[in-house]
Amino acid sequence: MSVYVGIDVHRKRSQIAVLDQDGTVRINRNVPNGVGPVLGVIGDLPIGTPVAFEAAYGWGWLVELLEDYGYQPHLVHPLQCKAIASARLKNDKVDAATLGRLLRADLLPEAWIAPLEVRQQRALLRHRFQLVRLRTLLRNRVHAILADLGHDRAGSVFTGPGRLWLASLELPDASRRVIDDLLQLMDALQIPINALDVQLAAHARGDPRVKLLTALPGVGPLTALVILAEVGDVTRFPSARKLAAWAGLTPTVRGSDLTVRHGHISKQGDAWLRWILCEAAQTAKRHPDFADVYHAITARRGKKIATTAIARKLLTRAYHLLQAAETQPQRRKRTAR
Repeated sequence: MSVYVGIDVHRKRSQIAVLDQDGTVRINRNVPNGVGPVLGVIGDLPIGTPVAFEAAYGWGWLVELLEDYGYQPHLVHPLQCKAIASARLKNDKVDAATLGRLLRADLLPEAWIAPLEVRQQRALLRHRFQLVRLRTLLRNRVHAILADLGHDRAGSVFTGPGRLWLASLELPDASRRVIDDLLQLMDALQIPINALDVQLAAHARGDPRVKLLTALPGVGPLTALVILAEVGDVTRFPSARKLAAWAGLTPTVRGSDLTVRHGHISKQGDAWLRWILCEAAQTAKRHPDFADVYHAITARRGKKIATTAIARKLLTRAYHLLQAAETQPQRRKRTAR
């Protein structure tokens, strides 16, 4: 007998619904998150039982649990699932049962479950960027204090000469205390940032795909690592346009009858990939390969839209480079045969 499981995952507890092959809800129970409580509900189900759950806050542990015990995890796209399963009555029991019914009917809008290695690489890169953003926040506070006191310097205030200049300033006691504390925090943040840079640089040297991507204008080793980690298996995208749409870099389209309107980009895809490509586009737009296109779009639509267009073109080129790298080994195997 076929069994289907829908789980409405929350931070501390989850609602688990078990449906039989007729769609009848046999179990609908709320349990604390953890191996023991979850297995207490689904532990007796057959190996290979499909389990559906939304890509909500903190779903990684559930994937590991299901895979370790032989179940088939199905990650559901939250926004698309709401569009399919919108209902007037909404609570955890209804949501869990609805996931099970959509799974049984094969109507789930599924999302790709990245392997653990890819998820760990994403976590490392995102951690590095978050530390840098925190350091930038502290630097901006130092600049704000100096500006409030009427002090300015042509060069950076965080280099060796800049630190000496800061130390020589006559500041009020409170302002001096705040600046000294901010500088200490920045120095403390620099230690893990440097360690991460060394680790990521070593990883980049060992991945031949990084060398391919760094041939693109504006793409350095760190940017290449982010593209690889966020995209994951590039063969899951049938075209470059599908990848660009997944990254949220394609315009929204609203059509009715003969009227079609194109809006701004959706921004509903991978935010980290979209951000790093827009950063790379700031350099790429001055490269001869993209300069003419950038200036033409700028004249019609403005600089922001033109920069986003260059980011999309960068991702398109990266897609074709990675696709070629994936297909070459397969062609060599066929030729050898």
